[in-house]
Amino acid sequence: MSNKLVPANPDDVMVIRDVTPNVVTFSVPFLRFGKIPIGGRGTLVRLSNNTLAVFSPVALTPSARSRVSSLGSGQVSYIVATDIEHHIFVSEWARAFPDAKIIGPEGLPEKRAKVTDDERIGHEPFSVVFTKENKKSIKIDDAFDADFEYEYVDAHPNKELVFYYKPDKVLIEADLMFNLPAIEQYSKVPEAEKPHGSLLGRLFQAMNNTEGEAKGIKRFLWYAMSRGDRAGFNESVRRIDGWDFETIVPCHGETIVGNGKEVFEKVFEWHLVDHN
Repeated sequence: MSNKLVPANPDDVMVIRDVTPNVVTFSVPFLRFGKIPIGGRGTLVRLSNNTLAVFSPVALTPSARSRVSSLGSGQVSYIVATDIEHHIFVSEWARAFPDAKIIGPEGLPEKRAKVTDDERIGHEPFSVVFTKENKKSIKIDDAFDADFEYEYVDAHPNKELVFYYKPDKVLIEADLMFNLPAIEQYSKVPEAEKPHGSLLGRLFQAMNNTEGEAKGIKRFLWYAMSRGDRAGFNESVRRIDGWDFETIVPCHGETIVGNGKEVFEKVFEWHLVDHN
């Protein structure tokens, strides 16, 4: 049930941040497997036509709703589930913005259709579904495509959708790359309630940290995340690296502002090298 995965008081612990004048993040605590503090983050973007797109939506709390209303037209036209895991609050946003297009990867509509005992997860139809077959030809619509490039990383186990918001040079992603520890996402949690370093948590953080030589995350991506289809994974990473981004907004861990491209190329170095 989704109520085991989200904070009981999301408005109290949510950090709302203007990354740019057009990009707002909503950061919250989140425990993976109920034990590992990786945090969660939704991202709201104002398009050039003044409508809004939300990626990996988190709870639409009163504070979040107020921020939505104050950005651009206040009208969310796109709700994007960035992989098969980041979808719990899609229905909540869809009920608030019933005209929005719901976008996600293959497998997610079917996954949600099987859920019958969770009031958070509805069965709203998806307007755009990315598949391995259509990924190189699919379009969303003229307004969205004017501002975004996107890549479906079907070789990733979670079926990742990665978006590049061209006006502000911001890369928005979910689980393609973590940047732990999740400092911002736990910053409003009372000290007594913060999770403290289990062995599993420290190990996972070491495997998903971008500092220094980033050997842990390089190995995690190479030997775990990309092993099922490394050629396909490498192809997607190289397309993403072709974009001119400066900031990376991940769902888990710290946002990387200014030197995002440099960090990306360090983390994915092995995938960017020609192994032929």
